[in-house]
Amino acid sequence: MGVTERRQRERAARREEILDAARDVLLSQGLRGTTTKEIAERCELSEATLFFYFRNKDEILLSLIFESIAFWAQGLDALAANSMPPEALLQAIWQFHEEVYREHPDYFVISAYLAQPQVLDNVSPEVKDEIARRSGENFRRLRELLARVDPSTPGVVLANLLWSLFLGLTIAGASRANLGHGTRGEQRETRAQVFDVVKRAFGFGARNGSSRVGKPKGAGTRGRAPRQTAGSNKP
Repeated sequence: MGVTERRQRERAARREEILDAARDVLLSQGLRGTTTKEIAERCELSEATLFFYFRNKDEILLSLIFESIAFWAQGLDALAANSMPPEALLQAIWQFHEEVYREHPDYFVISAYLAQPQVLDNVSPEVKDEIARRSGENFRRLRELLARVDPSTPGVVLANLLWSLFLGLTIAGASRANLGHGTRGEQRETRAQVFDVVKRAFGFGARNGSSRVGKPKGAGTRGRAPRQTAGSNKP
C-alpha cells in the first residue's frame, strides 16, 4: 500500500470516527446541543483537528443526511427485489422501518432536523437539490412498493401515510421518554398495535389472525384487486 492510499484510508477512518461521535451526541444532546466542541470531545480530538476533516457542524450533519438516504435506498431496493404477496410485503416494509430505527435512530432525528426553518441556509443550492433528488428517489421507491400492496390506492398517498405515521410515532415516543414516561419496549409495542390497525385498514388480518373489523365473512374488499395468497409467490 502506497503512502497516498494509506493516508486516504486513515482520513476516511477518522471521518467515520467523527460521524460516529456526532451520532452519539445527536442522540444524547439533541440538535441544539450538538456542537463541534461536543463532537470533538466525544472522539478525543481538538476542535481544530475536527475542522481539518469537516468545515463546520452543517457539513457533519449533511454527511449524516446523505448516509441516511443511502441506507434507506439500499434497504428499499432489497425489498423491491423480493417477490412477496401483498401482506408479507407490507409487513416487510414496516419491519424495515423498525430496523432503521433500531440500528440508526439518528436518521429519524435527522429527518426532524430537515423540517426546521432556515436549517439549510448555509448549504449551497446544488447540495439542496441533491438532497431533494436523492430523498425524492427514496420516496418513489417506497411509493412503488406500497402500490404493490394496494393497487387501488395511489402509491403517493400510501407512502405519505406510512412514513408520516412511523415518524410521528417515533417523535411521540421520544417526547414521552423526555418527560419520563414509557420505555423503548412499550414504544415498540405501541407501534406494533398501530401497525395492526394499519393492516386491518389494508384488509389484512391482525397479528392474531382476526379478520378486518366490520367486514362480513367472505366479503371482498371494495375497489381492490384480488389479493394473492401466501403461497402464490416465493418469499
